Amino acid sequence: MPTPQSTQRLILASASPRRAELLRQIGVPFAVAATSVEERRDADESPRDYVLRLAQEKSRAGLAQAHSQRDVWSLGADTLGVVDDQILEKPHDFADFSRMMRLMSGREHSVLTALCLSGAGGEFSEVVETRVHFRALDRALIEGYWHTGEPQDKAGGYGIQGMGALLVASIRGSYSNVVGLPLETLAGFLERAGIAYWQTGMKLGVSSP
Repeated sequence: MPTPQSTQRLILASASPRRAELLRQIGVPFAVAATSVEERRDADESPRDYVLRLAQEKSRAGLAQAHSQRDVWSLGADTLGVVDDQILEKPHDFADFSRMMRLMSGREHSVLTALCLSGAGGEFSEVVETRVHFRALDRALIEGYWHTGEPQDKAGGYGIQGMGALLVASIRGSYSNVVGLPLETLAGFLERAGIAYWQTGMKLGVSSP
């Protein structure tokens, strides 16, 4: 593990409060960089290629805001659900949300999160998959969950770390991956970059790089 004296700094190229909370959970100080990356899948792009490209573009955009400082690394991430080769991103409205819930009801779907950590010392990236099995969902359950307000900004239309946990029967793989940041994979990236974790007594999140 990197020592707490590490001088390497981390930018989180994401506005996701869930990713920020996971970084705080493992004791990694970071700055947040607001990036603007168009999330549009190319016609011939697989779900894995698509989510990886988005994470890489976000990471590189965050690094660009650091003006080539050599002690800075930028973390980009993107998460999506996949069922029957259909990508499940954030629902546009209730009809879209209901469609996704019916697709996942009583069966297993994939959650893919791509990570990309880039800096002067190189770039590391990986796509992590977790298999999530949903309970059978009837209309009342789907409508009730929608009215909690939680699904609107969640990839796949649910938050496993929140009220959406009641939709899930079981998972195979990383839990934090479903939240949006696979910590098991991230730990290896941080160690390769020389970024310390388990830091205490420090401000663990700031507003800009």
